[in-house]
Amino acid sequence: MGSELPPQDQPEQGAQPEAQPARPAQPARPAESTETAPAEAAAAAKAAEPTQTGRQRLAEGLWPPRVSRAQLIVALLLFVLGLGLAIQVRSNSDSSALRGARQEDLVRILDELDGRTKRLEDEKQQLEDQRKELESSSNQAEEARRQTIEKERQLGILAGTVAAQGPGITLKITDPKGQVQSDQLLDTLQELRAAGAEAIQINGVRIVAGSFFSDEGGGIGIDGKKIAQPYEFKVIGKAQDLEPALNIPGGVVQTLEKEQANVAVTRSAKIVVDALRAAKQPDYARSSSS
Repeated sequence: MGSELPPQDQPEQGAQPEAQPARPAQPARPAESTETAPAEAAAAAKAAEPTQTGRQRLAEGLWPPRVSRAQLIVALLLFVLGLGLAIQVRSNSDSSALRGARQEDLVRILDELDGRTKRLEDEKQQLEDQRKELESSSNQAEEARRQTIEKERQLGILAGTVAAQGPGITLKITDPKGQVQSDQLLDTLQELRAAGAEAIQINGVRIVAGSFFSDEGGGIGIDGKKIAQPYEFKVIGKAQDLEPALNIPGGVVQTLEKEQANVAVTRSAKIVVDALRAAKQPDYARSSSS
């Protein structure tokens, strides 16, 4: 028959093509950034570095120092300020040494200061009187000679080359237990000098500026001469100042009595100090006027 069969491999007109079997979906790969590799390398390098302690990091931050000129000026000003404060504190601490002193010590120090002030005022008045006498005297040469002789006599008393007499006190120390030492007699002497003693002798030994005390085998020596007890001080001066200076609380008398010594102080209108020192001729010193 003349009709042809339609080819089987051609789809019919209007027919949908057959669906292809679905392929399994491939997992999506994130896009790699060009910066990822260097960042990972830096992180790996940092992790490879040794871990620093806090002290090491602090040392690296402090040294080498980075100091500006303004910081140097401020540091210099602070140093000067600190130095001034330190000096001020030290001076205050030196002057505050009396704050911890006992009441007896403060009374003794005050009494000594009053006595020294009074003696300095008397000496000033005496010098002013001498100046007025020289200015008003009709015979100034004779007045100057008289004052020179008087000054020589006064210096002789101080040097122990001439005898002296005048009002004062007698101090007798008896030491039955043998507890009194040379330093305690020296303290007694210093207390008398501070109270205005002008001439002193102890057991026949004249006391001068260079006198010294020592312990001499169970006894006490003055200028190398051993003396025996009772120790008797003959002191010329103002008795109203000398006796209270010895009897102040915590003073010489109380200190000696703690050593079980007996102390007796007697005022007298006339004390004779007649122990003498030989006048020494200086080997090298000469008067500048010669």
